[in-house]
Amino acid sequence: MSDLAGVLADAARGVFPPPDGTVRVLPPPSARDTGVIALTACSFVFADVSEEWVRERLPAGDLSAPLNPPFLRALEERLGRRVNNVDMLTVAGPLAGPPPLALDESTDRDQSRVRRALHHRDDVRVWQAQGGMVLLGRGVAGRWEMALEVDEAARGTGLGRRLAVAARHLVPAGEPLWAQVAPGNAASVRALLAAGYRPVGAEALLTA
Repeated sequence: MSDLAGVLADAARGVFPPPDGTVRVLPPPSARDTGVIALTACSFVFADVSEEWVRERLPAGDLSAPLNPPFLRALEERLGRRVNNVDMLTVAGPLAGPPPLALDESTDRDQSRVRRALHHRDDVRVWQAQGGMVLLGRGVAGRWEMALEVDEAARGTGLGRRLAVAARHLVPAGEPLWAQVAPGNAASVRALLAAGYRPVGAEALLTA
């Protein structure tokens, strides 16, 4: 696989590289998108670094090394960027028909979640629900990404799961929908799994 978009498209279809411990270095798909994605026993470094530079900094046989702090710190210093987080990477297929939840599209760009989305994604759209919001935009390698936020008063009601399902109805037809979540955010992990998102790997993005 020569580009990250191809890797992601295959993973969304359930097609994965051989679990042979290989670390592949790919060109960053854009000036914004730099990081590391780990699939089962196979990792991809998409950054402006050479294969030799990467090999010199990864212990042989350590499958977790590309997402471990020593290597990520070396990437930070090399690129002048900072690791945002190490997230679980999930994907779900689109669903037909309107969302089974009342949503109103919003043009408000002042909310903190929206400002963060605009920093990391293109073509961002925002929908408000009673007690929360869901956002879609084109992120790493042009993939469609979802993010959601539930108001404190509405937590524990299943709204996160319903928003995650609604996002699958909002993504363009035929397009997989990606969502990243911090593994320690157990409530969000449960919501995504219940909404049909499949874990496919882990990801660390480096932001300028």
